[in-house]
Amino acid sequence: MNFEVIVSYFPRFVEAFWLTVRIGFIGIGISFIIGIITAFAVHFKIPFLSGIFGIYVELFRNTPLLVQLFFIYFGLPKVGITISAEVCGCLGIGLLGGSYMAESFRSGLEAVPFSQSEGALALGLSRAQMFFYVILPEAFALSVPAIIANIIFLLKETSVFSAISLMDLMFTAKDLIGLHYNTAEALFLLVFFYAVMLIPISILGNVIEKRIRFKMFGV
Repeated sequence: MNFEVIVSYFPRFVEAFWLTVRIGFIGIGISFIIGIITAFAVHFKIPFLSGIFGIYVELFRNTPLLVQLFFIYFGLPKVGITISAEVCGCLGIGLLGGSYMAESFRSGLEAVPFSQSEGALALGLSRAQMFFYVILPEAFALSVPAIIANIIFLLKETSVFSAISLMDLMFTAKDLIGLHYNTAEALFLLVFFYAVMLIPISILGNVIEKRIRFKMFGV
């Protein structure tokens, strides 16, 4: 392990780290929006939409992200739709994550006791108020462990971005190994930066989960 090589590689990995984080979190933001809309349509069995979203969830949960990225980046230009690699990465993470987030939110909605709805309606709340002020907050709280797990999973999935020539962490590591053959140093920095990205999220997720559990159940 050559420390001088690590120091010389560090700026390249910092740049790749911020690119990975930016694309990953934009994609996760998209996945939240898609997940909430999909979970709402499926849970409440909205005609036509529930079927379409159900197919979407099964399709994207059961195909690899790499295949989805290839379809978006190399397939769509065949029908005249060309997008940049960064946009492709955001869409890939957003669509894959949306299918997982939808199931997390849906399970949270189904876990809220029916008595909560009855109590809200008995207090004079409208159905919209009941959903936004009673059902949705509880469903979100119950979904937190799954949501945190999904976020970590999606950030790890960014490692396949190198396949569409995005200069993320994995691309940078492979590029430097191919140029200079300093495999140990490049892999060390790759592991280090993924740990820097993911460990704080895992710790923060555990803290949030414990606080929510204490507020809801007193334990």
